[in-house]
Amino acid sequence: MSLNLDQLFADFSSLKVGVIGDVMLDTYWWGRVDRISPEAPVPIVALYKKDHRIGGAGNVALNLAALGTKATVLSVIGNDDEGNLLTRLFRENNIDDRYLARSDKRITTNKSRIISRNQQMMRLDAEITSDLQAEDEEALLQSVGEYVSREKPNVIIFEDYNKGVLTENIITKVIELCKQANVITTVDPKRKNFFSYTGVDIFKPNLTEVKDGLNLLINDVDLPTLQEIHHQLQQKIHHQISFITLSEKGVFYQDKSDAQLIPSHLRNIADVSGAGDTVIAVASVLYAATRNVQLMAEVANIAGGLVCEDVGTVAINKTRLLEECKLLLPTLR
Repeated sequence: MSLNLDQLFADFSSLKVGVIGDVMLDTYWWGRVDRISPEAPVPIVALYKKDHRIGGAGNVALNLAALGTKATVLSVIGNDDEGNLLTRLFRENNIDDRYLARSDKRITTNKSRIISRNQQMMRLDAEITSDLQAEDEEALLQSVGEYVSREKPNVIIFEDYNKGVLTENIITKVIELCKQANVITTVDPKRKNFFSYTGVDIFKPNLTEVKDGLNLLINDVDLPTLQEIHHQLQQKIHHQISFITLSEKGVFYQDKSDAQLIPSHLRNIADVSGAGDTVIAVASVLYAATRNVQLMAEVANIAGGLVCEDVGTVAINKTRLLEECKLLLPTLR
């Protein structure tokens, strides 16, 4: 395969990618624990630092922006201080937030983690997880319609965290809209709406999600087993490409009769948080740029391993990813 990786990565800047799903704010509190509370048998954490980060589906957009694409978030957030803070973070990271819908009926999801000595002591979740009400669904669909009409994106990524934004109605109508506009659709699903993405182009669950969704009891992960999984998935959602992440065993893809199991590369794993966000972002961008499914899987596999070498949720480093691709995919230089 002859390909100029430098040119390919430079061309990412011409791509427009939307992310629809559950955006959220991640709040980190760092502190010291020196004693137990006299009021209850719990540690007293003396806080000394606070940090806010983009989370949930927003982290996919953060990865897209890090790759140099024109990234846009499509979601519903609350009319609250957390929503204002999240939109500020989007703008600071070159993520387009103009198509976010605001609702008085919901709050902006905020996950607060209290950390001491590099250990998480507690997590506090402020969120509403019920499905969007009809009024908010309509507002989001209108935003998506305006985005597709004005921006003419290359891809829309569905990023589901089971927080209620991706209702069956939203999923069905957005996929239909994208098909009419020739926009690629990719999805990182969760159990609740696992089989709702009928007709999506790329379906990217992890192996655990597949086993739960199809109610499978399997131990051995080999190519024939994964091909059978692709067949079962396609019977239910009629998608084009299966792209399944297999944790330390790598990734699997199948497009029609073309199927391959790509092993992972040796890494010093520090933290797997956010790896799935990176994989779906990189896979969507590579497929939009090349329509080459093998290349999509190879590069996304490398990217997922790279972000696992850092502690905490981090976006992919485009320069480092390019260097690793040149090293690990020498025939593509």
